[in-house]
Amino acid sequence: MTVQTTDSDESPFPGPQPHRRPRTLLAMDPTVTTTLLSPRTLRRLARTAEVDHALIVDDFSRADALAALRDTEVLLTFWGCPPVDDYVLAAAPRLRAVVHAAGTVKSHVTEACWERGIRVSSAAAANALPVAEFTVAAVLLSNKRLLEVREAYRRIRGEHDWRAAFPDVGNYRRTVGIIGASRVGRRVLELLRPYDLEIIVHDPHLSSADATALGIRPVGLDELCETSDVVSVHAPAIPETRHMIDRHRLGLMRDGATLINTARGSLVEQDALTEELVAGRLYAVLDVTEPEVPPAGSPLYELPNVLLTPHFAGSFGNEVQRMADSAIDEIARYAAGLPFAHPVLRDELERTA
Repeated sequence: MTVQTTDSDESPFPGPQPHRRPRTLLAMDPTVTTTLLSPRTLRRLARTAEVDHALIVDDFSRADALAALRDTEVLLTFWGCPPVDDYVLAAAPRLRAVVHAAGTVKSHVTEACWERGIRVSSAAAANALPVAEFTVAAVLLSNKRLLEVREAYRRIRGEHDWRAAFPDVGNYRRTVGIIGASRVGRRVLELLRPYDLEIIVHDPHLSSADATALGIRPVGLDELCETSDVVSVHAPAIPETRHMIDRHRLGLMRDGATLINTARGSLVEQDALTEELVAGRLYAVLDVTEPEVPPAGSPLYELPNVLLTPHFAGSFGNEVQRMADSAIDEIARYAAGLPFAHPVLRDELERTA
């Protein structure tokens, strides 16, 4: 289900409306609640669930939190939610569902939740859209050599034969390599479909049938790095993917190719990438790095061939309301006795973000 934010208070939830309002507790960092809980969101939530808007829990051991947990059926979680462990579950005998209004649930949904049979939902699909939009913009602008052209225009500051200076720019029949047919990766594939690009994908978990259905050509990781004009990383950060883009694979990339990383910094060998960028052989659009915030003296801040952003591709500003709408829609589905539209499954969690 695609969740869209509207200016009205009406829900985009298409199914039967809930016949009851389950007791719901807000669990998140209080400093981020205004980001998620806009006046419109609070009005929608009040019609969907029985909730005390004034009680925001970031520590389940507090007396008011323990009192509220006794009657809680649904936890509505967001950034900064503490772990829902055995202690919390013992205090919450009626708890049946955790609905997360953001992406990954790995920091707060514990093994105890799965053992208890708690149903879990995430707004990761809603968060995937702005990341995919950011990526598509980066792909298209990279093939137009935006950073290079900008620097040249800064130097020349006047008339110039730009067609002669940049004869190979453009997106027509460029090869774009997508690493990871993840939730974000698939949205990127969907959004790139209208363009005249050759799309190749590497994902060891992608079946031939899925590749055919997606209309893409699966390749090995070395081949992807070697043949792509733009390489975009969308794999999850798990032990098997750490430094998957290492010195060897960076060396395989074409001179002038662009690496886009909106996933996690740990997927790329940072020192090796920095060396390539300082040398000027590659271009990069980096929304994530390792460490998450580069040191103040890092050349990444100043290099003309690098677009560096502060983990900005995901939901920011009004995009957070898309995740809020997704979460409230899930509570409405739960209250109507329907399965979640965006369930988190225990057996898939190890290989997802």
